[in-house]
Amino acid sequence: MIFNITDAAATKLVEILASETSDESLRLRVAVRPGGCSGFSYEMYFDSESNQEDRFFTKSSGSSSIPVVVDNQSAALLRDAVLDYTDGLKGSGFKFTNPNASRTCGCGQSFS
Repeated sequence: MIFNITDAAATKLVEILASETSDESLRLRVAVRPGGCSGFSYEMYFDSESNQEDRFFTKSSGSSSIPVVVDNQSAALLRDAVLDYTDGLKGSGFKFTNPNASRTCGCGQSFS
């Protein structure tokens, strides 16, 4: 596995995917792109496209699973990171904790 996905994040991703479509070819694509206030930003979306250089893995959560695809360049920047989902009084959403990041911005959406 390139990066870790908590059970809370996997459960929410499975829920979102199931509510949006019944297309079984869709996978969660996670990427790191240049941009944001700290240099790189995270990008996540459901995608049915892939290429030879993509890396694939599946995260299981209970009786469901979520297929994940990551391009090679992003995989190097995501190694050992953790994707989590929180839902609380201070807001809800997905958040990466990335040991490869030397600094992050205040909003937590970009890193360097």
